[in-house]
Amino acid sequence: MINIALVAGSGRSNSQSGKVARFLRQRLIQLGQTSDEASCIIDLGLAPLPLWPADDTGHWDMYRQQLKNADAVVIVSPEWNGMACPAIKNFFIYASKAELAHKPGLLVGVSSGVGGAYPISELRASSYKNCRLCYLPEHLIVRHVEQVLNTPQPSGEDDQRLHARIDYALDILVRYAHALKPVREAVDMSNPAFTNGM
Repeated sequence: MINIALVAGSGRSNSQSGKVARFLRQRLIQLGQTSDEASCIIDLGLAPLPLWPADDTGHWDMYRQQLKNADAVVIVSPEWNGMACPAIKNFFIYASKAELAHKPGLLVGVSSGVGGAYPISELRASSYKNCRLCYLPEHLIVRHVEQVLNTPQPSGEDDQRLHARIDYALDILVRYAHALKPVREAVDMSNPAFTNGM
């Protein structure tokens, strides 16, 4: 049983990204990989972080502890205008190696249409640099998100394919979480000369 934090990266309070994060968490519990107690959802729409830098960091102290406890992280990012949305980019300005270094991260792009790939590309390119999150080579893209993942059982052929792909990606995430745990314990992250990534 591993600890997993799922980040719903939309700035909207009733977002499809939140729906996807809840579905993935429930699926991990059903697969016996985590539990209610060992998993959490950080929903940036329901409990947003103030725009960084901020005098009052809002919910960050709670999020920081949840991320520190996690063995793996799922990042769910909607595509807004062909980009990762501001809430998830702001999240990665707060996040550091103290919370995320050498932990596996599964990226999940969300689109109301046929998109969803651009947030994956954007977050792979820049978000890991200082926090040292290790993105899996596998990722998920949830297209036509309003029509899928609305029930535990697939509602059609596209939904069925997505369910199977989710189980595949979550299995990989869990395996990476077990494999990277001794790496995190062995790496010395206290050297001030290498605080930030290159």
